Amino acid sequence: MTANPRGRMFPVMRFFVRLLFFGLAVSSLHAADGPQPREGDAILRGFRFTSGQELPELRIHYRTLGEPRRDAQGVVRNAVLIMHGTTGDGAPFLNPNFAGELFGTGQPLDSAKYFIVLRDGIGHGKSSKPSDGLRAKFPRYGYRDMIEADYRLLTEVLGVNHARLVMGTSMGGMHTWLWGELHPEFMDALMPLACLPVQISGRNRVWRRIVTDAIRSDPEWRGGNYTVQPPSLRTAIGMLFLMGSNPVLRQNEAPTLAKADTLLDAAVAARARTADANDILYAVEASRDYDPNPALEKIRAPLLAWNSADDLINPPELGILEREIKRVPRGRAVVHPLTPETRGHGSHTVAKLWKDDLAALLRESEH
Repeated sequence: MTANPRGRMFPVMRFFVRLLFFGLAVSSLHAADGPQPREGDAILRGFRFTSGQELPELRIHYRTLGEPRRDAQGVVRNAVLIMHGTTGDGAPFLNPNFAGELFGTGQPLDSAKYFIVLRDGIGHGKSSKPSDGLRAKFPRYGYRDMIEADYRLLTEVLGVNHARLVMGTSMGGMHTWLWGELHPEFMDALMPLACLPVQISGRNRVWRRIVTDAIRSDPEWRGGNYTVQPPSLRTAIGMLFLMGSNPVLRQNEAPTLAKADTLLDAAVAARARTADANDILYAVEASRDYDPNPALEKIRAPLLAWNSADDLINPPELGILEREIKRVPRGRAVVHPLTPETRGHGSHTVAKLWKDDLAALLRESEH
């Protein structure tokens, strides 16, 4: 990314890139000396969704670092699946704040030791999504569809029959809870970040409804068959921007009315240049089938759930994580306090905040 020719806008753009869409819906910024990924596209043929709809070919884009290693029985022992948040993709996991803290020599997920898989989930990034052409005719996918596609990517395409670690941020964290229930013997450890193990409800449901209602009620949405982006796209982006940070950080960045307006206008304008209303609508509505709560006892692998205290989407005042983690046989929870380095919900991609907890989980789950 280059500086805006107007100069004064660049800090705002940089801030937006770091935080908007839960710190994930941005293009990749590789560390100059960091590990470089291999990219590919898996074509999953005859993919049937839980809705009953089907795609003859579902494309799942992925990036990998490192090489898979098998034991004497042919079981892959070093695979790590990392899943992104709503409207994001796998590319920003290669940014210095994440890869620079985790994937280098001697770091917790050293790519010389682990086989790291960063995929773009259904409807996101370079994977199949509504804006590719089907628009409103694209199948209505849910989280369980996304997990099934990821499972097929690992097992059928990449030859991964076991995972050392399954982890994710925000939506990817919610997927992590479900992975532990749907495939309890598949992984050695689980680390969901910035999420709660309950059905979407309360304020979390409210902001999602504001986004989807704004799009669906917009006359220019035209049932999803618009030819230009509907005005409601800006409303959706603004709401996502609001929920992605914490009030202290926002106040510091925008201490006056004029600066707050400038910050918001720049953030929305930047994202609106590449965003698509149908893609956002589908991505936000995909959470409708998320509810790991009834089956938490089925999780067998050691699990570390990590949240930050300044997360507007999963506020600690609810006490949900602390209550429900007790039902996970080998579960543990960490709620990181508000600090100058936390970024609200976006703290999940500031790896230096939680990489020591990750290292402890890996030690605990060693065989």
